[in-house]
Amino acid sequence: MRKAVATYLGAALVWLAATSASATCARDHVDLRGPWGQARFSVEIADTPDSRATGLMHRAEMPARSGMLFVYDRPQRVAFWMKNTLIPLDMVFVGADGVVSRIHENAVPGDLTSIFGGDQVFVVLEVNAGIVESYGISVGSEMRHEVFSPETAKWSC
Repeated sequence: MRKAVATYLGAALVWLAATSASATCARDHVDLRGPWGQARFSVEIADTPDSRATGLMHRAEMPARSGMLFVYDRPQRVAFWMKNTLIPLDMVFVGADGVVSRIHENAVPGDLTSIFGGDQVFVVLEVNAGIVESYGISVGSEMRHEVFSPETAKWSC
């Protein structure tokens, strides 16, 4: 009887560990970590030319701890502007390894000035202005999301 209970508990622990490991990443969440700590944001994904072009335009607000994750097919040169964007934003530019390479804080609503993100950008996280400063998110912070390859990501799912 004891062996059966031990076997059952062992199987339950293995299942729980597997479930917990797979729950760390989800398409609608992104995690960031660094010397400042760790944060999780709910995200909408913009991974088509149309969804990336529209982004967060015409939205009057965005919930706290939410954002939009722009995903490209491959690392590339990117630049953003704030045309038709009604809310101030922080932009976090990230390479294919999941490491933050550049940050632009407090992008001004409606501004047509180009915001250069870099030459090897794979994803861009847009969050409400002030989030980067309030958390202390910095260049070198690491991002985790299912779009990053486990072979190249510094912090993989």
